[in-house]
Amino acid sequence: MNSLSKTFLIYGVSRGLGKAIVQSIPKATDKVYGVARSAPSNMKNLTWICADLSSSENAVQTVKDTIAEDQIDVLIYNVGIWENHAFTEDYDFQNISPLEINEIINTNITTCIQSLQSLIGHLKRSQNAKIILIGSTWGVDNHNGKELVFSATKYALRGIAQSLREILREYSIGVSVLNLGYLATEYDIDIPAEVILEETDHSLIPLIDVIQAIEFILSTSNATCVKEILMPAMKDKNI
Repeated sequence: MNSLSKTFLIYGVSRGLGKAIVQSIPKATDKVYGVARSAPSNMKNLTWICADLSSSENAVQTVKDTIAEDQIDVLIYNVGIWENHAFTEDYDFQNISPLEINEIINTNITTCIQSLQSLIGHLKRSQNAKIILIGSTWGVDNHNGKELVFSATKYALRGIAQSLREILREYSIGVSVLNLGYLATEYDIDIPAEVILEETDHSLIPLIDVIQAIEFILSTSNATCVKEILMPAMKDKNI
């Protein structure tokens, strides 16, 4: 790779936002590692790392072994599973099993913490490393959602970012959180935003809007810290 190339480590690349990030942001000369339990389709220039993020120690070791001694310039933790019947009228916190609660916490938070801990050395090798944690409007103050476990993990993600900034400040490594609202994840990234807006009555955020927010963060120097970006859908009254 030439001196202008970057190495990306992106979690959750098999579909939705993670897939769109891989398709839109890295250049052809960049090295891209993508973590997902299932194999991504139609992905060029991607080294797939098969890992079940609900099994924290195994997932962390698998990623570590695959990356070997490579530096990491961009780490994007795009992970977020939620409870059964979340975001519907059928959601009932009293019926969420301990097994399901543990799986959500392990996937969204425990593996995130352990992954960041294990990869700090790789990030330090970069001249302008960026960590982007994909959060949610369910992790901001006074939202109206009932999904307790999902909400708890997204609040925790912001706490991770706040402490991690202090840990990494001396190395000028940026740590950002994108708190996102309802996304139009069923639309591929190459579908024009105008089509998505018309078909969803402007109720969902086109993925290209999030891509542009990520590109902004990546365009900043290591003298800048973009702490948080809050991006609810315009019609979202949840916050």
